[in-house]
Amino acid sequence: MRKPSAFEMSRRNLLIGTATSVAIGAAARAAMAQNEAQYPAVRASAVAEETPAMATVSFSVNGEVRALKLDTRTTLLDALREHLHLTGTKKGCDHGQCGACTVIVGGQRINSCLTLAVMHEGDSVTTIEGLGTPEHMHPMQAAFVKHDGFQCGYCTPGQICSAVAVVDEIKAGIPSHVTGDLNVAPQLTNAELRERMSGNICRCGAYSNIAEAISEVAGRPA
Repeated sequence: MRKPSAFEMSRRNLLIGTATSVAIGAAARAAMAQNEAQYPAVRASAVAEETPAMATVSFSVNGEVRALKLDTRTTLLDALREHLHLTGTKKGCDHGQCGACTVIVGGQRINSCLTLAVMHEGDSVTTIEGLGTPEHMHPMQAAFVKHDGFQCGYCTPGQICSAVAVVDEIKAGIPSHVTGDLNVAPQLTNAELRERMSGNICRCGAYSNIAEAISEVAGRPA
């Protein structure tokens, strides 16, 4: 009896493998169909688990009351950018490390990428668009322009929102990590300024100009 050639053996194995795969696939599809027919409740439950939980949240954004129906996992940053189209607030690291997403909520600055929108029911949110306009700029915005406190501009909205809050923090007597005497009202020293703004990263390196802009608004020589 003639021994099959290597080519014939390869072709035979390929045909056997293909037939086996087809049979296994058919059996799997049949089993799935049977399961779906036998356990409709299980399938319905799985579909329900894939449907995101939705909630309605209402808050004031730049002085205007806004109500949104959102996936409960939506961050405040995404609610502002994707749902309200306030794209001045930037998404940088999305991990709370760069400060590009800084907004002011209830008078305090926060990283909007680290908080859920549904957590801010009834809150007052201020973004860069709410601080001023090109025709009527906020003093901090004007100072950044005057002192060239930006280059690419990507981090600038977060820098400005943070800077406005920093000045208010110092006026309110809120200490920082470098405040030496907690019994004395903090002053906008160079150390205080750099410590408080350390959470806002400028990859272009415009830090000295940013410090000059903030110092001017705060009424202190840079």
